Amino acid sequence: MKCDVISLDNEKVDSIDLDESVFGLKVRADILARMVNWQLAKRRAGTHKTKTRSEIRGTTAKPYRQKGLGRARLGSRKAPQLRGGGVAFGPVLRGHAHKLQKKVRRLALKTALSAKQADGKLVVLDAAKMEKAKTADLAKHITKLGWRSVLLIDGAETDPNFSRAAANIVGLDVLPSQGANVYDILRRDTLVLTKGAVEQLVERLK
Repeated sequence: MKCDVISLDNEKVDSIDLDESVFGLKVRADILARMVNWQLAKRRAGTHKTKTRSEIRGTTAKPYRQKGLGRARLGSRKAPQLRGGGVAFGPVLRGHAHKLQKKVRRLALKTALSAKQADGKLVVLDAAKMEKAKTADLAKHITKLGWRSVLLIDGAETDPNFSRAAANIVGLDVLPSQGANVYDILRRDTLVLTKGAVEQLVERLK
């Protein structure tokens, strides 16, 4: 499929053929959901922890006799129902990551790219480069292009000046092609790919 290539000045400079096998797939919400859940699960540290009754510091003596006082039976001050006692069935240290097949992950990334193309929110840029790392200059280009929530994916490496200029712009993320992922693509409204990024992604996913 044909797609226009624009410059940072919002002028058409070229056109490019997008591979149907990468940018023209049917959008499957179930695959995207599985991939996003997998990414967010891997991100979790799993360091939440509460103390059980065996880990609470305190005496193990029975607080009062079993019978004759008319009170509930109690064997320890560390019981979960008492203030200062252990927590019953609380969170423990664990990993939240789970397995997801490579073919599903590959399909999810292609589906995310296809979804942006189908929604008309995929933009191809000739190059993401700047002579000077000036945030004000880049902000003018962004305003002219009408971008508010953007993920820009460059080729194998991002231009240092462009990355520095984009660092302080709210709603603009910049990634190399190797860092392209489903979650970041979906969380931004507009996906911008450089010509180098298109070549890299097609080579990676085809």
